[in-house]
Amino acid sequence: MAAPVAAVELGASGTPQLPVYLLVLGMVGSGKTTFVQRLMVHLHKQSSPPYMINLDPAVQEVSFPTSIDICDTVKFDQVMKFIEKAQNTSKYVLIDTPGQIEVFTWSASGTIITEALASSFPTVVIYVMDTSRSTNPVTFLSNMLYACSILYKTKLPFIVVMNKTDIIDHSFAVEWMQDFEAFQDVLNQETTYVSNLTRSMNLVLDEFYSSLRVVGVSAVVGTGFDELFVQVTSAAEEYEREYCPEYERLKKSLASAQSEQQKEQLDRLRKDMGSVALDAGTVKGVFTLESISPELDPSDLILTRGTLDEEDEEADSDTDDIDHRVTEESHEEPAFQNFMQDSMA
Repeated sequence: MAAPVAAVELGASGTPQLPVYLLVLGMVGSGKTTFVQRLMVHLHKQSSPPYMINLDPAVQEVSFPTSIDICDTVKFDQVMKFIEKAQNTSKYVLIDTPGQIEVFTWSASGTIITEALASSFPTVVIYVMDTSRSTNPVTFLSNMLYACSILYKTKLPFIVVMNKTDIIDHSFAVEWMQDFEAFQDVLNQETTYVSNLTRSMNLVLDEFYSSLRVVGVSAVVGTGFDELFVQVTSAAEEYEREYCPEYERLKKSLASAQSEQQKEQLDRLRKDMGSVALDAGTVKGVFTLESISPELDPSDLILTRGTLDEEDEEADSDTDDIDHRVTEESHEEPAFQNFMQDSMA
């Protein structure tokens, strides 16, 4: 049982790996929170206690001890600091999300959390579905469509966990995914309008099924978790092999785009200001990016109108050759004489 944990602990080069973050999603009633609790117990039995995070604010009483609970009203930056500390103590970080999937998957906050984690740590999405309620082909396909949307939204390694196998085995669902004709035969027994739509949708999901990881578990009994961690190990390796290089490429692309934007802003500023001599070593009438002090930003240049030396500004002033003191005295003398004449009269 300890093999999956050891595989995640050490990479191909023998160097320690970062903890694997497991984002657990699932509809209300799928047994998601019970699954997270059983997952925690399974890891404790392997002497690998996980770091627990609860992001479901609707849970009145969390059934497992948490390191971070959203009900405590913690800020996002604090959460990230706690998570960074967890990499030194835990091999896995389990994150329980709201049962209303759209609250996390399609909200801005959920996207920020997912992308922040995925850009720094190996992250795997686990979608929990209720097997006992998916015996109807229409309901089954609805679950698969939701799983497909989450996969393409998060763009992360994905595992479908078919929970409640203690009630009904998940082999029928695996057969439907692997055998298109078998699923079509079941659909032919349905005569509703939705069944016609389901037939069309099933064709679209054929490619989605081909690369999907599926595991049957029972959160109540505790079966299937050894196979689950084999799939988690495979998903973590896929992240390192395919997703991590892609995120690095996106980081470099973003940094390059920001650099180009700054350069365009400086070029636009140069055109607006015209020819300005920024220092004594700069040829008058020539404006170059190298002549700008790295400690200054465009706003400083705008406020000073491109002139960084006050003495140069005074020397170039058109009014410097005027003696303001003499001018003021020439106006005051006639006014004083007129005042004295009026008083004596």
